[in-house]
Amino acid sequence: MYMNQENIIKVNNLTKKYKKFIAVDDISFNVKKGEVFAFLGPNGAGKTTTIKMLTTLLKPTAGSMRINGYNPHKDQYNVRCSFGIVFQDPSLDDELTAFENMEFHGVLYGLKKKDRRQRIEKLLKFVELWERKGDLVKKFSGGMKRRLEIARGLLHTPKILFLDEPTLGLDPQTRNLIWTHIKELNNREKVTVFLTTHYMEEADKIADRIAIIDHGKIISRGTPEELKEKTGKESLEEAYLSITGKTIRSENAGSIDQMRMNRRMWHRK
Repeated sequence: MYMNQENIIKVNNLTKKYKKFIAVDDISFNVKKGEVFAFLGPNGAGKTTTIKMLTTLLKPTAGSMRINGYNPHKDQYNVRCSFGIVFQDPSLDDELTAFENMEFHGVLYGLKKKDRRQRIEKLLKFVELWERKGDLVKKFSGGMKRRLEIARGLLHTPKILFLDEPTLGLDPQTRNLIWTHIKELNNREKVTVFLTTHYMEEADKIADRIAIIDHGKIISRGTPEELKEKTGKESLEEAYLSITGKTIRSENAGSIDQMRMNRRMWHRK
C-alpha cells in the first residue's frame, strides 16, 4: 500500500478532440507516488488516448498533465526518463537474447556500462530469467517474454511503470507470477504502477485505487471496496458492469496495429 501522499501524476481538465469526435472529455485525476492505480474502461472509452498523452505520444487538445513534475508535451526527455512502459503488443526483438534486449535498451537510455550491467543482472534475477540470459527471446514462452519486458521497462530506474494489459492471453499461473513480481517491486522500491487490464480480479487484488472511464469521461473512482460498496455488488466485475453496463473485451486487431504504430513513433522520437 502506498504511503506517500504526493501526486506523481497530475491530470487536470484533459481533453483530446479529433475534429468533432471527443476521445477524452475534460478528465481530471491524480496518482499518488508509490500507489498501484488501475485505469479501466470498455474499448473506445478513452484509455489508450489518455495513456498516449501521458507517455508523450500524443498532444492534448486542452488541459494540463504532469509526470513526476514534468510536462509530457514540452519536456519529453525528462518525462520518458521518469517512466517505463510495457506495451500490450509484444515489443522485444526475438532475434536477440534476453541480455541483448536489456543491453540495447540500457544503451538507448545512456546508462553507463558498469551500472547497466549491474542493473541487468539484478532485474533478470528479479524476474527469474538470469539463467536464461543467453537464450534467444524467440525461444521464450509468452510469460517469460512479459517478465523480460517488465525487467526492461525498469532498467533505467523509472519512478512510474505503465502496464497496458501486461497479462493479456497468459495462463492464470503465469499471470499470478507476474503480479507477484510487480507487487513485490511496488512494495520494495515504491515504484508507482499505472495499469490497464481486462481481468477484473487482477484490478481487485492489486490496485489501491481505480478510475473507470467511459465515453471519454471518468464516471467513477475509488478503491475496489469503495466501488463495490457504492454499487452494492460483491465483486469488482459486477460493480464495473453496474457502472458501465459493458464488459471489458480484448482489443481488436486494429487497436493492436495502432499500438505497433505507437511503438514505432516512440523509437523515432
